[in-house]
Amino acid sequence: MPAQTAEAPVPAPGRFQLDTSVNLLTPAERAARGKEARARVPRDSHAMFDPPSDRQDPIGLLEEQARTRVPELVPVRWGRMMVSPFTYYRGAALPMAADLATTPVSGLAVQACGDAHLSNFGLFGSAERRLMFDVNDFDETLPGPWEWDVKRLAASLEVAARDNGLTAKQRREVVVASAARYRQAMREFAAMTNLDVWYAHADITELRAQFDSRLRERQRRELDKGLAKARTRDSMQQLAKLTTMAGGRPRIISDPPLLVPVGELLPAQRDRANLEEELKGLIAGYQRTLETDRRYLLEQFEFCDMARKVVGVGSVGTRCWIVLMLGRDSSDPLFLQVKEAERSVLSRFVGASRYANQGQRVVAGQRLMQAASDIFLGWQRVKAELDGRAIEGRTRDFYVRQLRDWKFSVEIQFLRPEGLQLYGALCGWTLARAHARSGDRIAIASYLGGSDVFDRAIGRFASAYADQNERDYHALVEAAKSGRITAEHGL
Repeated sequence: MPAQTAEAPVPAPGRFQLDTSVNLLTPAERAARGKEARARVPRDSHAMFDPPSDRQDPIGLLEEQARTRVPELVPVRWGRMMVSPFTYYRGAALPMAADLATTPVSGLAVQACGDAHLSNFGLFGSAERRLMFDVNDFDETLPGPWEWDVKRLAASLEVAARDNGLTAKQRREVVVASAARYRQAMREFAAMTNLDVWYAHADITELRAQFDSRLRERQRRELDKGLAKARTRDSMQQLAKLTTMAGGRPRIISDPPLLVPVGELLPAQRDRANLEEELKGLIAGYQRTLETDRRYLLEQFEFCDMARKVVGVGSVGTRCWIVLMLGRDSSDPLFLQVKEAERSVLSRFVGASRYANQGQRVVAGQRLMQAASDIFLGWQRVKAELDGRAIEGRTRDFYVRQLRDWKFSVEIQFLRPEGLQLYGALCGWTLARAHARSGDRIAIASYLGGSDVFDRAIGRFASAYADQNERDYHALVEAAKSGRITAEHGL
């Protein structure tokens, strides 16, 4: 495996910012930038993963994150991460960011997702009611190296493929196919006009036709079943699933600790009516971050109820709320998700966000990377919020979006070799499109080149990092056995 050289730099804080000045260069000059970067940082150097002897303790980094989270939910996070090496990987964005900061980078910046593992891609409905496939998690987004997203995706494919029982040869084919599709797509985007890149999207109807001949009959049936299911995932479905009628109005059900209505979190002396007035004021503040037409639409809904909801794996313990709004009547619901936004895990390695509000950071990054974003996507800063025991006065940032709007994620654990390879390639294309919108796509394409050198290097990196991930997973299991951490399983 190639060793890192002095010509293969690692990032310094503040080094990565989006550079719009490249638009003043000719395509030939931008391509030359990519070739110069390749000379400094050979493509095969990306195969390297050689952690230093003083590598930061991954469990210590995760414990550091836990200090700012709701204490009674932290054991749930540990328990979810301990299910398998893949669930550990999903929650370990910070340890991997620390590891990636020691690897070679070309110096070409993009708006990075920061957590581009394969479960953070999926389906959702656009404003035009088309079913789209895109990156769908942006908690960690920040300008940074494009390579880090590619490696996060590639290693997730290797880890998932191991969990699914694929052979070493099958795993390598899956990972290399994803890296190759990223490289090929970036070269395609490099040849497009700026507007064509901006309009590019993964419409699921077109993708269904594209992949139809490559799918087995059983896979076609499963895909069609998933697409049909996605179209049923909306606020009406959530109303039936998450609420019950009380006093003639829907109220969110209680299922602690995963779903806890706001009334159950109130101190005894706290008046619900006064709290609801405060919450309405917070919603009004969030409305000001929306476009005028969407603000007008939201004003047609009124606050009905609110609850704390546990979501995901890595996000468990951050403050996440669902808000039920009603339109013309109780059969016209809108569920919003209000999710805490902390500093990106990338920030300590590439520099702080230009946005003081971390919710705005998430929203700005999502709008830049996605082909189409949620119409209710916005942000808010809260100076007094509920943490599960009392109202606390600490300032926290949040972003807001719809809870469900045709959102659907592929069940990775059931994908066999062909399906996982197709899915990985689709994620590779999607990530390239997201990066092409913000970075110098011509320079990156020139850097990647027409051969498979980069693809094979990423394949070797993914295998080496999956080995490290397994060691870290077992370290987490041992931490629970020793009593260092307390895990709650089955939630």
